[in-house]
Amino acid sequence: MRDILTEIWSTARRNKLRTALTGFAVAWGIFMLIFLLGCGNGLINAQMENMNRFLDNSMMVGGGRTSKAYDGLAEGRRITLNDRDIKTTETEFTNHIDGIGAQVEREGVTISLDDNYFSGSLLGIYPNEQQISKVEILHGRFINQTDLDMQRKVLVLDDEQAKELLPHNYKTLVGKYVKVGNLAFKVVGISKSDKSRFNSSVHVPFTTLRTMYNIGDKAENIVFTFHGLETEAANEDFESDYRHRVNSNQRAAPDDESAIWIWNRFTQNMQMNKGVSIIRIALWVIGIFTLLSGVVGVSNIMLITVKERTKEFGIRKAIGATPGALLRLIIIESVLITTFFGYIGMVIGMGANLYMDATVGHTKVDSGLFEATMFVNPTVGFDVCVEATIVMILAGTIAGMIPARKAARTRPIEALRAE
Repeated sequence: MRDILTEIWSTARRNKLRTALTGFAVAWGIFMLIFLLGCGNGLINAQMENMNRFLDNSMMVGGGRTSKAYDGLAEGRRITLNDRDIKTTETEFTNHIDGIGAQVEREGVTISLDDNYFSGSLLGIYPNEQQISKVEILHGRFINQTDLDMQRKVLVLDDEQAKELLPHNYKTLVGKYVKVGNLAFKVVGISKSDKSRFNSSVHVPFTTLRTMYNIGDKAENIVFTFHGLETEAANEDFESDYRHRVNSNQRAAPDDESAIWIWNRFTQNMQMNKGVSIIRIALWVIGIFTLLSGVVGVSNIMLITVKERTKEFGIRKAIGATPGALLRLIIIESVLITTFFGYIGMVIGMGANLYMDATVGHTKVDSGLFEATMFVNPTVGFDVCVEATIVMILAGTIAGMIPARKAARTRPIEALRAE
């Protein structure tokens, strides 16, 4: 074996350009596969992170405008949800709906503490808002059912808002009173700010906000979690039944899809997952074709190698070399070159991905109103890198096998006559 390795090394040194081209083809194929998968994973991970801002099995419903005349009422009528719709949602769809809540919002409100203040919006919510919108509480607590029932003047700020009111030690705001307009509200919790939203609202009890602004029985949105709707068809059937029922409350045509809008996070995620799967498949297809280009390069160069060494193989066979020995020599050379340069391509590819992760990983675009994550963790698992390298080694072995078998079958007299 040592003699074979020495001979292969000697051959590689005599044919530096040929060996370098073969190695480049192998290394480039591995590098491009790992690099492309890393870039794709960065984009996919960013989209998944943006998708995970809300609970998957949740829906939000809001009022729209009618697109059809119905029951003596003209089209274009504005629909506003109310307590009757909330009650309908809560009592008539219990086979699928779990927790229900509602929202009302008022913008242009000033929240102040001593000389510090900020202008924002108040979002009246139910306690299930924490679960549905994945609100992370850093200090204190979130709005609870007692706050809702007793219409308490309590609120939850995010940490950025809290720092506006008490920059040096915002954590101590919990338990203190701040002014909301001309009313005193107790801060019961501080949450982690979510800059991916268009605006960051101050959370207050739904019933408190409706009473403050004399909104009556109106609600801007209804939110709820659900179970048992596992397919796209099941979700579409549920949405159709739900729309029919709420439209009847609002004296709108049962099939009027503009009267209310439904944001189904579950079907949205299903569609996004399909898109992610297509992207993954496309990346693998491109990567595999890149690998194939490396395999073709190895195969072509091995064919040239055999042709150039035809006389050498003839002499070897004339002095007693067996076909098996020639076959073994060419295959080992192919495997060693593919393994060595494949490993180099793998290391460079992983290094490029780590560099991307350190520089552009977790990149966010700040529009001024919100932040969106564009690139997250653009890396590839070590197992994928190793598997890709093994595939290239096997492919290189097969590529070397074809010319090796041809060389082993050549008769010595024919090989010696070759030019």
